[in-house]
Amino acid sequence: MIHIRLIDKGIIEYSEAFAFQSDLFEEHKRNREAEDCLIYCEHPHVYTLGKHGSQNNLLVSQTFLNTIGATYHITDRGGDITYHGYGQLVGYPIINLEHFSIGLKEYIYRIEEAVIETIGKYGIKGKRVEHATGVWVDADNQEKKICAIGVKASRFITMHGFALNVNTDLKYFSYINPCGFTDKGVTSIKELTGGKDVNFDEVKKIFATAFARQFGGEIE
Repeated sequence: MIHIRLIDKGIIEYSEAFAFQSDLFEEHKRNREAEDCLIYCEHPHVYTLGKHGSQNNLLVSQTFLNTIGATYHITDRGGDITYHGYGQLVGYPIINLEHFSIGLKEYIYRIEEAVIETIGKYGIKGKRVEHATGVWVDADNQEKKICAIGVKASRFITMHGFALNVNTDLKYFSYINPCGFTDKGVTSIKELTGGKDVNFDEVKKIFATAFARQFGGEIE
């Protein structure tokens, strides 16, 4: 069984987390037998734009971002623009896909499955939407994203990952076209379970178990 090391960085600035995972990413490219990792964290308010995204999907000015205490970064993951903030579980798996004998498409599928399994524990039915990576739910007669996924892979090593809205303040998504969409919404576990804060540590444990199951590994 493959061992996957869980690294919980707690609340950490996006730029610091990016540097941390980048170092691990480069280490894994040099050492093909390096231990696979899953990094957990929360970010202070930040908007990130994927390499093929449109800056027009940021709907406010830098001055406005300053007033709400948010930063903005253009990064090298896939996907368009998204928001990270407090109460959102961000996960960055740094793994060698060759260890699991899978490609990038299957890797993303398995992350989605782990998220669907996790939110299912809270009575939420997750789904996929064609041509839209991530996990979605049907709520209020609309498709709403509950988990964004944007990844990068080089020489079968992955970085970046997923952002699952647990207790996230959803108003921050109103300042962007989330993931480039103008016809879909955003939601959270909290919003879909009555509006009370969800036990964040419990969500972490549930996801870690689901992730390990999907990848046939063991979280340590």
